[in-house]
Amino acid sequence: MLNAPDASSTRPYLLRALHEWCTDRGFTPYVAVLVDETVQVPMEYVKNGEIVLNVGYDATAGMTLGNEFIEFKARFGGVPREIIIPINRVMAIYARENGQGMSFPMSTASDAVPAAVAKRPALSAVDTSQVDGGADDESPTPTTPSGRPTLTRVK
Repeated sequence: MLNAPDASSTRPYLLRALHEWCTDRGFTPYVAVLVDETVQVPMEYVKNGEIVLNVGYDATAGMTLGNEFIEFKARFGGVPREIIIPINRVMAIYARENGQGMSFPMSTASDAVPAAVAKRPALSAVDTSQVDGGADDESPTPTTPSGRPTLTRVK
């Protein structure tokens, strides 16, 4: 079994693999992100410190799934926005259509923040409504009574 530091080093590779898996099968990849000051997303769509984003090629432009960040441009309510997500803030990636995907252990406060994150300006959090999924208006995935997405383990 992997310990937390080892798991975080495999996260970018697993994210890329599951994104490719979703895309190859015609599914829409979504990521659930735990938002803090290191995450650059439209804060008006953050709810309870989390945001769910459509990261499919149809909803994004110029996407880079790097080792430290996921970066892309997307429209929210018709307004183009630049999205930057540190890899260690991604809680899960899954297919909208069937909920299959993977969740990740969240790093602790004692984990080191990448140097590039420390240079980014801090963003203030606003807790209002759910994300509209980038270009999609449909619900991202079936949810539990608590409103959290349900995930199915891919083997």
